[in-house]
Amino acid sequence: MAPRAYWKGSLKLSLVSCPIALYPASTAAEKTRFHMINKETGNRLKQQMVDSETGDVVEGDQKGRGYELKKGSYVEIEKEELEAVQIESNHTIDIDSFVPRDEIDKRYLDNPYYIVPDGKAGVDAFAVIRDAMKDQDRVALARIVLTNREHIIAIEPLGKGLLGTTLRYPYELRDESDYFDGIKSPKISKDMIELASHILDTKAAHFDPTKFKDEYENALKALVRRKASGKPIKVSEREEKPDNVVNLMDALKASLKGKSTTKRRASAPHRTPARRAAKKAHRSAARQRKAG
Repeated sequence: MAPRAYWKGSLKLSLVSCPIALYPASTAAEKTRFHMINKETGNRLKQQMVDSETGDVVEGDQKGRGYELKKGSYVEIEKEELEAVQIESNHTIDIDSFVPRDEIDKRYLDNPYYIVPDGKAGVDAFAVIRDAMKDQDRVALARIVLTNREHIIAIEPLGKGLLGTTLRYPYELRDESDYFDGIKSPKISKDMIELASHILDTKAAHFDPTKFKDEYENALKALVRRKASGKPIKVSEREEKPDNVVNLMDALKASLKGKSTTKRRASAPHRTPARRAAKKAHRSAARQRKAG
C-alpha cells in the first residue's frame, strides 16, 4: 500500500503551475522501538500530565500553552490567540529564485521530501519545470507552509521527480565560533601532513550508502528475536580500553603501512579487575604512609 501524501498543493514557476504531492523521503519505521511496560503485569504504561508543584493529574480541559518568561513564570497563550498568528497555507509552492547548489551551507539542510505530480493533468507542466532545472547546477528556493509553520524549501531534480529539502533558519544554527575558537593551532610538521595525505589517498572511495550497516540496530533486532524465542541472553563485560598514548608520527607511519595502531595498543598488558584493585590498594597505602 502506497504511503499517504504528507502535503498536496501546486508548484508554480512564473505562470506555469502543476498540482503536486509531497512524501517524506526518510522514515524511522524500520527502527527498533521499545515501550515502557509494567514488569509485574507485562502491560504497557500510559503517561499522564502532572502538575509539577501539586503533583495532581491534569485533565485535558485544564491543559494550556505557556511561554516561560523567567524560571517558573509563564505567560499563557490561548488557542485562539495562537491561531490568529498562524500563517494561512495557500497550498502553493511559488519558486522565488534559483541559487548555485554549492552555495547552500549543508548545516541548513533539514528534512527531505519527494515531490511528484498529483494526477495526470499536471504531468506535462511538472516535466517542463523539472527538465528546465536539469544541468543548471542550481537549486530552486521557495516557501511552503507545513504544520502551520512557514519553511524555506530547496527544490532540485531527482530522477523522474523532484527532491525538496526544507532549510533551517539562521536562528536555528549555533555559531561555530563558540566551539572552534578554543581550538589551538599547534605547529605540525610537513612530513606529518604528507603522511596523513597519503593515508587519505589509500582510503579514497565513492559514496555508497548500501555499505552503511547499523550494527546497533542489527544487535537490537537479534536481541529481541533471541529473547522472544526464550533463549538465554549472555551479557558480556565490556573490555576496558587501554589508555597508553601512541606517538603521532609512529601512528601515521603504521597506518600507512596498513598496521592498526589499535592492535599495538591492544597488545599492551590487559588490566584485570583484580590487578586494578591491587594497584589502587597500593596507592592508598602509599598515601597513608606519606600522611603519617
